[in-house]
Amino acid sequence: MANLISIQTFKDTRGTLTVLDHVVPFEIKRVFYIYSVDNTDRGGHRHHETRQAAICIKGSCKITNNNSKVTEVFDLDSPEKCLLLMPEDWHVMHDFSTDAILLVLASTEFDPKDYIYEPYDTI
Repeated sequence: MANLISIQTFKDTRGTLTVLDHVVPFEIKRVFYIYSVDNTDRGGHRHHETRQAAICIKGSCKITNNNSKVTEVFDLDSPEKCLLLMPEDWHVMHDFSTDAILLVLASTEFDPKDYIYEPYDTI
């Protein structure tokens, strides 16, 4: 099940420092970021193995998540928020602000066979 966590952040007159030490509960094998998104939804899949951590480091976006039991919408509107996604979490990233940069940390290297594009059946 996806869950939103707070990332340790230090603020003073020199600026803001957000630290990812011991936040992500997996070894990071891949890092990518998404930006300059138009009105198109991104994602629309789940995985066989990959776990992910999503942080909107600039701007905002939403991630709608369905784990076959619960559908939730998460607002990523601060670089101090991190959404942890499990392999069973079918997710869609949407409503990107024009300045949004979504950073994603993944537990596996890219493998097209790891992706499941069919959403769960709704009851």
